[in-house]
Amino acid sequence: MDRTNIISIAKSTLEIEISELEKLKNRIDDQFAQAVEIIHSAKGKLIVVGIGKSAHVGNKIVATLNSTGTPSQFLHASEAIHGDLGVIQKQDVVLCISNSGNSPEIANLVPYLKDYSSALIGMTGNKSSKLAEFSEFILDTHVDVEACPNKLAPTSSTTIQMALGDALAVALMELNEFKANDFAKFHPGGSLGKNLTSRVEQFLSSQKPQVSEDASIRDVIISISASSHGITVVTNGDQIIGVITDGDLRRMLMQGEDIGKVLAKDIMSANPRTIEKESLAKEAMKILKENNIGQLVVTENGKYFGIIDLHKLLDEGIN
Repeated sequence: MDRTNIISIAKSTLEIEISELEKLKNRIDDQFAQAVEIIHSAKGKLIVVGIGKSAHVGNKIVATLNSTGTPSQFLHASEAIHGDLGVIQKQDVVLCISNSGNSPEIANLVPYLKDYSSALIGMTGNKSSKLAEFSEFILDTHVDVEACPNKLAPTSSTTIQMALGDALAVALMELNEFKANDFAKFHPGGSLGKNLTSRVEQFLSSQKPQVSEDASIRDVIISISASSHGITVVTNGDQIIGVITDGDLRRMLMQGEDIGKVLAKDIMSANPRTIEKESLAKEAMKILKENNIGQLVVTENGKYFGIIDLHKLLDEGIN
């Protein structure tokens, strides 16, 4: 098989699944809206039940819901009938996922899921199944064609289940008025969380290079060399009046200046860009990128507080 055939197979697979997703979109109806409302109004959590490939889909749906403000828990169907039904409380809502809706584990389980919870939602491709019979709301995941060439392996059907789970999560996010800052609360360790919540002062350099405006070039060179940032801040008391970089020093030397007479204020760049220490780190990154600079002066109530470095932010996943 050559590469052209491989590419053709991949495109055909996607075309089949896209077609099934279009059909799913056209089936979204009042049953879906009611399911969202019952989950949203539940006093307990959402229990997602599945087995086989549907179990993998269920775990993903639970992960998405938990990270977007809808408390959820996965319950494996085979474990449920051997003692784990105890996780379901009467105030909980159950979402049971099964393409056929008639697998032995699901068929045996659904009466208990209905009795033990406040509501049972069935996500199934078979509206005549045992699962559909016991469900108060049915999310129809029927597919006409699996993308598998043998029409056996769950492909289109699991794509449909996953997409419908995403639709539930997004609808619930909107009902809960779940915003970016809420999302960050559940992702404090990842780059998403860092970008949404991290403050400039968390990434400050331990070095704070500084010279007075009347400092000699020798003092400037010592100050720049003592830190790893290639920059020093020129101050007048508590006020920032400029910065000097190692590039400024090179340009001065190339002009043939009598360095014995040059002071910091003579070669500094006045009114440097600054950022308050309480600002979001991503705001600092934006300033650094827009101005093509490697360091940014950090202030506290307008006074010199420290230096933040582009590479430090990149290393921490701030973008």
